[in-house]
Amino acid sequence: MRPQPLIAVRDVEGSAEWYATLLGAERLGGDTHGNLYDRVLSDGQLILQLHAWDKENHPNLVGAQASKHGHGVLLWFEVDDFDDAVDRARTLGAEIIEEPHVNRGPNHREIWIRDRDGYMVVVVSPDGEAAQ
Repeated sequence: MRPQPLIAVRDVEGSAEWYATLLGAERLGGDTHGNLYDRVLSDGQLILQLHAWDKENHPNLVGAQASKHGHGVLLWFEVDDFDDAVDRARTLGAEIIEEPHVNRGPNHREIWIRDRDGYMVVVVSPDGEAAQ
């Protein structure tokens, strides 16, 4: 099994590029839907799908103003290059909610940020990395 999360965003192309930059990944691009849908890949594996709000009447992808985006949901990404990812987050101008810190439960480092649409994004180093 491989999770394939999908989030609704205002600007698919801009958000796909934002996530690809943050995560050191690549966006698939070349979408036949225009700026309605894109995917972000890491080492050829799908890690995130993005779809435009209020297009094509897909359930739960309409009503962008109906509630706070992603309330109760964390988009959680483990990266091998945590320090570089923190630098990329700062370069992107991401709103930092929690500065880099060690979470002693999994013994990894975390940074909590908001993306362009207000979703909470947590970028972490591999479990156990902070214990070394």
